Amino acid sequence: MKKNTGEQHLRFAVLAVDVALMTVRDGRLLIRLAPVHRPPHFPNSKGLPGGLIDPKETAEEAALRIVKAKGHVESTVYMEQLYTFSELNRDPRGRVVAVGYIALIPWDELSTSEREDTDDAWWVPIEEARGLAYDHDLIRKTAHNRLRARATYTTIVSKLMPTEFTLTDLERVYESILKTDLDKRNFRKKILKIQVLTALNRKRTGGAFRPAELYRFTSPSVKEIEIL
Repeated sequence: MKKNTGEQHLRFAVLAVDVALMTVRDGRLLIRLAPVHRPPHFPNSKGLPGGLIDPKETAEEAALRIVKAKGHVESTVYMEQLYTFSELNRDPRGRVVAVGYIALIPWDELSTSEREDTDDAWWVPIEEARGLAYDHDLIRKTAHNRLRARATYTTIVSKLMPTEFTLTDLERVYESILKTDLDKRNFRKKILKIQVLTALNRKRTGGAFRPAELYRFTSPSVKEIEIL
């Protein structure tokens, strides 16, 4: 006799992606949030851009689609897989496993509409992104910790920098990620010594400050090298 399995629908988990999309503006690390309306559990909440993976796409393809569809950012982002979040009760509607991603983009590369806050998506300082739907507080914290760690031994910060920048600009981005003040002299000495930057032999002028040398990252790839 064929065994009756009344819980057949629980045999497999549904696979989703959630994206921690970050940028830096005016010395603050920002993360992108979107509305979550899933009554009765999350009737009017907020969370990271996320969604289910289509059977005909990879997890990374789904993440890129979600950045555009729910993050409302059409510009090209840099993306890394973060972690697989598979707690049994992470989604009260059913068994859903989420592949988390970090996505980074320089503020200067966002269009005017992508910078604006709307009812569909908005930027908030990462430390203020709390009380999120599902386990998105954990994903946000994990993403920040990963970025903070990788900033010390890779050139991942290059994915948050404009094409041209001063050493002060670079220092402020590191400080926004690490949430600490750096020793300006030691930072500049170290970052120039490891030769990950190329001097452009011209200076930024104008404004209230003295002209400052402009640089760019030598390689477009994220390299592993001790930064701090």
